[in-house]
Amino acid sequence: MGIVRISDLMHENLRLAGNALSRSINAQAEHWMRVGMLIEMHPDLDYRDICQMLIRAELTGGLDIAAAVSDPPTGPGSLPAAVSKTASTAASKTAGH
Repeated sequence: MGIVRISDLMHENLRLAGNALSRSINAQAEHWMRVGMLIEMHPDLDYRDICQMLIRAELTGGLDIAAAVSDPPTGPGSLPAAVSKTASTAASKTAGH
């Protein structure tokens, strides 16, 4: 873990967004960084697709950046196969309970 220096204005934006979305300032910053990183890695996906990717990744134990980079989506609205396959497996296991 390290220290990241940001402007006072960005800190205030993080505080406001975090309060509105029931997240800590650090959690809001991490969310924005994760979304921004994924958008840079997958410019053909929209915000909804990115959020779905994050949710599916969470079902499988977290986002694997190496898999997201090495297994790019095949088109708009699609997710990396590694994320989709493992999410489907996790979802079917959860449904069985």
